[in-house]
Amino acid sequence: MPRSTDQMLARYASEIDERQQFIDGLVEAATADGRDLNTSEMELVTRANARIAEVDGQLRPLIESRRVGQESSSRLAEIAQFIREPADQRPQTVEYRSAGEYVIDQWRSQLGERDAAERLDVYHRAAAHQTTADNPGLIPTPILGPVISFIDSNRPTVTQLGPKAMPSQSWSRPKVTQHTSVAVQSAEKNELVSQKMTITKLAATAQTYGGYVNVSRQNVDFSQPGVMDLIINDLAAQYAIATEAATVSALDAGSTAGIAIPTGAATSAAVMASVWDAVGKIYADTKGVGQVFAVTGPDMLPILGPVFPPVNPQNAFSQGLYASSMGSGLVGAISGIPLYVSPAVGAARLLILSSAAAEVFEQRVGALQVVEPSVLGIQVAYAGYFTPLLISAGSVIKVVKTP
Repeated sequence: MPRSTDQMLARYASEIDERQQFIDGLVEAATADGRDLNTSEMELVTRANARIAEVDGQLRPLIESRRVGQESSSRLAEIAQFIREPADQRPQTVEYRSAGEYVIDQWRSQLGERDAAERLDVYHRAAAHQTTADNPGLIPTPILGPVISFIDSNRPTVTQLGPKAMPSQSWSRPKVTQHTSVAVQSAEKNELVSQKMTITKLAATAQTYGGYVNVSRQNVDFSQPGVMDLIINDLAAQYAIATEAATVSALDAGSTAGIAIPTGAATSAAVMASVWDAVGKIYADTKGVGQVFAVTGPDMLPILGPVFPPVNPQNAFSQGLYASSMGSGLVGAISGIPLYVSPAVGAARLLILSSAAAEVFEQRVGALQVVEPSVLGIQVAYAGYFTPLLISAGSVIKVVKTP
């Protein structure tokens, strides 16, 4: 960076040169005319010489000062060679925090700064750079909860039927198989029609569903989040899946065949023909007792969804099925009949039934635990008693989609 003394010296030298050129110009003009300098020219020359003398008087001390300063700098540079820090006291490694710091040292080293040059020299040596890969023992691995678990524990079919309390290990449900009869008397004093009522028993037996896991005590004590809660919740979800499957399987096995949806792309007219045929059969069997609903599997959604889009025109058969309701549960309605999705329903079929057509009985045992001291373990189980009972096969209509 230029010093202030150097700037003033340059300015004085430039001014002396300009004054001298001015005097030379006056003399050259008089010489060209073959004459002496006139009075006014001599006055200008006198003033220029006076300024030159004044500037020269200020210039000489500055030149001497600059000379002394230059000599001092040279001596200091020579002395610095003898008073530099020992090699073992200099930095052995240099780490730049940013590219900007590195560029600044490059610039300073070009200006002659020794410290910057030394830092660059140390940095470019074959130094051992330590990274996070060299000390994995100091870097923790956090576990971000909750635990990701893809499982569908909904029981849409069981929920719609409404579980009843398990009365005992075995029980029966009475069902009227023949009603009494009333008819017009054929003539006065003639015998009235007579028909006895017959009632049969629908037998049911409690079925036990459950599963267990043997967990080490160490796993329970050191896992984060706690593994025991995760295992119990997963067992409960598996119980729900198994009981939903048992209910749908019983309904499917005892169902009555309806009108199949024809081969090819489904149409709203074809689907509605099957639906209303099922409704007619259900009414004929249960005489309007219960609520009608439909259950289907996920594979039927690409078939039924495009047929009943949720655009809600006034003359549509349905308000539409909503893809946003993906998953088990209610996805819409067809002609006012709620449509539920259950993964337990078999392929390419639609079960349309009355809530009076079947019953489900349940008594949950829940979670059970026992300690195994000899192996330092805990055995945990989840169980329950569950039984689906088909009341009337004529009120469970199975509509299939032919390929």
